Amino acid sequence: MDKLIDFFKTLSDDTRLRIIVLLYHREMCVCQICGVTDISQPNVSKHLAKLRDMGFVRDERQGQFIYYYLSLEEPIFREIIKEIVDNIEDYPILKSDIGKLNNIDSYLESCGK
Repeated sequence: MDKLIDFFKTLSDDTRLRIIVLLYHREMCVCQICGVTDISQPNVSKHLAKLRDMGFVRDERQGQFIYYYLSLEEPIFREIIKEIVDNIEDYPILKSDIGKLNNIDSYLESCGK
């Protein structure tokens, strides 16, 4: 039960929810998440660290970048996020974030690429 409570506490923060929904679609580095969400790098990094500590995301170095990807091992957690994504029309900020994924590589420039 503690895992479920922790999951819902994690989702209760709008920044973490936005990050989780983005990572549901694809792996991303910090600068890409910052570019899509228009949230500062320190803020995004703080939330990614919490998500990583909770076991909800993992990271992997690829060249000069560290990419984050969703790591929801509990099927119910993945199903909850899938339901949110399937009903994205009800959540304008999440819909806007997903719409920006088409230009995701342009945000790498802010990382010094």
